[in-house]
Amino acid sequence: MDILQQVKATIRKHRMLEGGEKVLVGLSGGPDSVCLLWVLRALRQELGLQGLWALYVEHGIRPRQETQEEVAFCQALCQALELPFEHRVVDVPAYAKAEGLSLQEAARVLRHQALQAHMVALKAHRVALGHNADDQVETFLMNLLRGSGARGLTAIPPVRGHIIRPLIETPRATIEAFLQERGIGYLTDPSNLKQRYLRNRIRRELIPVLRRFNPRLTETVLRSTELLSDEERYLESTTLKALMRLICRRQEGLVELFLSPLESLDRVLQRRALRHALQATKGLRNIQYGHIEEILRLIALGSPGDRLYLPGGVRVIRQYATVLITTRPPVRLAEHTLEVPGEVGLPEAGLRLRASLLEAPPPEWPNGRKKALLDAELLSPPLLVRSRRPGDFFYPAGFGRRKKLQDFFVDEKIPRDERDAVPVVLSGSDIVWLAGLRADERFRAREGTKRFVLLELGP
Repeated sequence: MDILQQVKATIRKHRMLEGGEKVLVGLSGGPDSVCLLWVLRALRQELGLQGLWALYVEHGIRPRQETQEEVAFCQALCQALELPFEHRVVDVPAYAKAEGLSLQEAARVLRHQALQAHMVALKAHRVALGHNADDQVETFLMNLLRGSGARGLTAIPPVRGHIIRPLIETPRATIEAFLQERGIGYLTDPSNLKQRYLRNRIRRELIPVLRRFNPRLTETVLRSTELLSDEERYLESTTLKALMRLICRRQEGLVELFLSPLESLDRVLQRRALRHALQATKGLRNIQYGHIEEILRLIALGSPGDRLYLPGGVRVIRQYATVLITTRPPVRLAEHTLEVPGEVGLPEAGLRLRASLLEAPPPEWPNGRKKALLDAELLSPPLLVRSRRPGDFFYPAGFGRRKKLQDFFVDEKIPRDERDAVPVVLSGSDIVWLAGLRADERFRAREGTKRFVLLELGP
C-alpha cells in the first residue's frame, strides 16, 4: 500500500475527516510534517477539503538563526505548494518557569495553544499533526518504562478533539522513502540527535534491540495500542456512569464522593473515579500512582476527620459518609463586631453568632461548645470575632491554666486547615470563647453570677 492509500485508510478508520473540513497543519520543516502537508495537498480533492493552511510555532528555545532558517524553509515550501503559511512565536522558557514545567512539556502546551488559536482565527475544523507509527512505538515504550497505567500505554491518540494525526499508522521509513522518491527536501531537528532525551535513547538504543526479537515491532505495538484504546474507552465510559452515583457534591475546586458506593467498586474503577475527582479540583498537575493509593488507604483505614495533604494544595478529608477532595484554601475569618444583645454573620465560614443578655441562667447550662454562658459583668461589649493570630492564648474552661491556641488546637486534634475557621470571640484583648470548642475559664458564668450573656454558634 502506498503512502496516499495508507493515509486515506487511517483517516477513514478513525473518522478523522468526513468531507468539507478546513485543516491547519502544524509545520516544523521536519520530514513528518513536510510529508503530511504534501499528502493532504495531494488528497485535497479526494478528502473534500475546503481549505488547507500551515503554521510554524517558534518556541524560543533554540538559537534564533536555526529557527529563522526553518521559518524561511517552511515559507518557501508553502509558496511552492500554493498554500497559506503563518509563523507564531511563543516564550517556552518563561512559561516553563512560571508553571513549573519541563521545557518539552511547556513547548507542547504552548504549541497546542498556538495551533488552537490559529485554527479558531481561520475558522478551520481540524489541526493535523505529523506523528507517525514510530513515534507511537517510542511513546508506548517511554510510558511503559515510566510505569504508566493502561491509559498511558494507549500512547498517542489518532484523534483527540479537533486534533488529527493522519500519519499515525505510517512508519518513518515509509515517510522518508516517499520524500526521497519525489525529491522533496526537509530539515532535521538537531535535538533529535541529543542522547540526553529519553525518546532519542529509546529510538537509537532500545528499539534496534527489540526488533531483533520481533522484526514486526511497529505493527505489534500499533495493534496493542489500538486494543488498549478500545478497552480504555470502555473503562472510561463505565467510570463516568459510576461517578453519577458517587458524586455527592461538586463545586469549583471541590468534589465530594459517597463512601458507600465507592468502597464497593472494583479497585480499577476506584482508581479511575479518584483520578477524575483529583482532575476536577485542578490542583495536581501530575497525578501519580502513589497519590491514588494514598487516598485509597485513607478511605480503607482512616477515621472520620483524617486527612491527606497532596501537592498542589490538594486536601483529601475522610468524613463519616463521604470523602472530600478539595483545593479550596482554608477559610479565614475577617474581623466582625458582635453587639450584646445582637447577631452577626460569618459568611466566610457559613456561620452565625448570636449574643443574648439574660437575667437568669437557662434551665440547662451549656457545655461551651455550640453555646457558651458568660458573666455579663466581666465583659466589655461590643465583642470582637476573628480568626486566630500568632501568640493568641486563653484559659480553657476546666483546665485552669493559660494555654496557647496553637497548643490547644493540637491537643484537640483540630486539623490545621480548619483552625483559621474557628471563630475567636474577644472582649477587649481577652479571648472569652473559642466558638464551637471551649469557653474561657475567667469569663464563664458561675453560681452567683447576676447577669448572663448566652453566646450561640449556628449555621
